[in-house]
Amino acid sequence: MPSMKAVRIHAYGGTDVLAYEDAPRPTTGDGEVLVRVHATSVNPLDCAIRAGYMSAYLSYTFPVILGVDVSGVIEEIGAGVATFKRGDSVYARGVVTRDGAYAQYVAVPASDVAAKPKSLDHLHSAAIPHATLTAWQALFGLANLTKGQTVLIHGAAGGVGHLAVQLAKWRGAKVIGTGSRNLDFVRGLGVDEAIDYSTTPFENVVSNVDVVLDTVGGDTQQRSWQVLKPGGILVSVVQAPSEESAKAHGVRGAMVFSAPPIGETLAEVAKLIDAGQVKPEVSAVLPLQEIRKAHQMVEASHTRGKLVLQVV
Repeated sequence: MPSMKAVRIHAYGGTDVLAYEDAPRPTTGDGEVLVRVHATSVNPLDCAIRAGYMSAYLSYTFPVILGVDVSGVIEEIGAGVATFKRGDSVYARGVVTRDGAYAQYVAVPASDVAAKPKSLDHLHSAAIPHATLTAWQALFGLANLTKGQTVLIHGAAGGVGHLAVQLAKWRGAKVIGTGSRNLDFVRGLGVDEAIDYSTTPFENVVSNVDVVLDTVGGDTQQRSWQVLKPGGILVSVVQAPSEESAKAHGVRGAMVFSAPPIGETLAEVAKLIDAGQVKPEVSAVLPLQEIRKAHQMVEASHTRGKLVLQVV
């Protein structure tokens, strides 16, 4: 069986369980494509899976390859796939329940693949899929954000946050973003109001918003209920909102557990990127071999936007 280089974990644990090693090259099933990975990225989801925090929701047979973001070139086409051909430059969100993109090759359902944005290289394209799909589902799938509404985005400089700001502005919403050391970056994204959470409690200056996008959780989420207008919604990507708190404030709460139609949405996002409406921020690029350092950086919140791993 052909082999490849990949990062696998053989058990849950700290960053020391991440092993850069030889692994079997995946085969392509019906309706799938095999992508030669040029770049992937590290998401907080990857760190949570590695640490075992998602074991109650996701079941794996070890060893397993992590990583859901991929940008690369199609190497093989599975049976029944007519939408792509060998050599196409694509990007995708891999299937979280199977071997992923911390590898030289990954097999992905063709329905989860789209042509890579023409204006971006693979490194920047790899920063997009998971974070953008999460923001898209939160803002448009769950909150149904519309033109003229107001959204408060916590962690507006982060991987999901900085893309959510741009998507919300594209939709025509008023955007309030929170941040601290990256506040100038947040302002540069086009927010209507930027709040330094380290000096100003946001609930003292924000009120009557239609949507809160929570990428922080904990106390930040709890304090967010009071800034919503009656009937508003708090959508979290990190922690399931309390049904009791939502009911007490006359609002709704939701948690992002799924993605919109992946390939279809990524194709639309690529058009927005090529039109200059959305731009991913890549704060650091590391080789795949430095995966342990990459996870440490993401867990320490030392990144602005996304941290990308170069595979080829």
